Amino acid sequence: MRKIILSVILITILVLSVFSIYLFPEGTTLGAHVVNLKLDTGDTAWMLCATGLVLLMTPGLGFFYGGMVGKKNVISTVLQSFIAMVIVTVLWVVVGFGLCFGPSIGGFIGDPSHNMFFQGVSANTAWDLAPTIPFILFALFQAKFAIITPALITGAFAERVRFWAYMLFMVLFILFVYAPLCHMTWHPDGIFFGWGVLDFAGGTVVHMSAGWAALAGAIFLGKRKAQKANPARITYVLLGTGLLWFGWFGFNAGSAVGSGSLAAQALGTTTVAAAAAAMGWVFLDKILGHKLSAMGACIGAVVGLVAITPAAGFVTIPSALAIGFIASIASNLVVSNFPKGKIDDALDVFACHGVGGMVGMLLTGVFASKSVNAIVGDNQGLIYGDTTLFFTQLKALVLVSIFAFLVSYALFFIVNKITPLRVSEEKEELGLDISQHGEFL
Repeated sequence: MRKIILSVILITILVLSVFSIYLFPEGTTLGAHVVNLKLDTGDTAWMLCATGLVLLMTPGLGFFYGGMVGKKNVISTVLQSFIAMVIVTVLWVVVGFGLCFGPSIGGFIGDPSHNMFFQGVSANTAWDLAPTIPFILFALFQAKFAIITPALITGAFAERVRFWAYMLFMVLFILFVYAPLCHMTWHPDGIFFGWGVLDFAGGTVVHMSAGWAALAGAIFLGKRKAQKANPARITYVLLGTGLLWFGWFGFNAGSAVGSGSLAAQALGTTTVAAAAAAMGWVFLDKILGHKLSAMGACIGAVVGLVAITPAAGFVTIPSALAIGFIASIASNLVVSNFPKGKIDDALDVFACHGVGGMVGMLLTGVFASKSVNAIVGDNQGLIYGDTTLFFTQLKALVLVSIFAFLVSYALFFIVNKITPLRVSEEKEELGLDISQHGEFL
């Protein structure tokens, strides 16, 4: 049956792509928020680089997660990230981009018919919030955010999920969780955008959605048979952290959608927050009586990168230091006190990405400054004496948390009804590398 379904999917996409010019003709007028191109070669060059940098983060994440799991699950864990580049890219072209950035339907979701198979996504037009780069470049840059988000979730159910079931969940997650949050937050007609919610590069859209989905997945799938395994390669974790840190410059500085001063500011806050968080994590470990570990330094750095993501283009460098320190301490304490005996979030995705994203969203409401970014306006952060932005951020945080957790849990339930999510105990004992892929280290 699976062979028939896969054959139908491949043939359908092939036929639709071949005849897309007839089935999905480009309109004679530009869609809402699409304008005539006023190309800036410097902005375009930077965004071409930034797009590549963000894509690099996904294999970097694969190494980051792959080094943490047991040796018999390394290939499967890395492949879970790699396959996201494959599946989500195709899904993004077919329908995903339209759901995120197509004409708004009630401020909640985009109309996918406008841009199916990238019709109307031209190199000769531009998005009005990124008017100096080609529309197709903006679309491809945004695709990389969609790619890494479901890959982030995989750390929560590492070492026990069936690969085909994960792929089905990934598709549904993009359609029903990621796309609505992306549209509401980053589309000019989106609900959160209209409220004035500030999310520079994905605190809600990427990290909170992934963190809450990870918690839902860990609860739904239950505990691993053996929860303790020596990390396969801590050197992989170090390599993955380096790739993530490097790629995150594209993630955050690229979200300025230009090569000007805002991109430089976002790059600065990104690296400062990562360094501060890594320092905070290892120092706290020592204070609590633990050894200064490579794993701790790596996790701390990633938590800092997560936390600064929503704030990167809105805060000063000293504020980035504070965000990094606060996020690392908060996530470290959650990791230390997480009920692992009851909920098996294998690689602490919720404690790092979920908590880090929430801390970053709240601290954006504390530290955002109009001196850094004029879009902040008079509703500056709490530290400047204004409460409006902080409570706006808090309201969005609560709603996103409820939405992402409940919908993700429902998707796990639906997928499990279609095809079992968990491998059998025998296959889990054998390891996913052999049982799912017939390969081993």
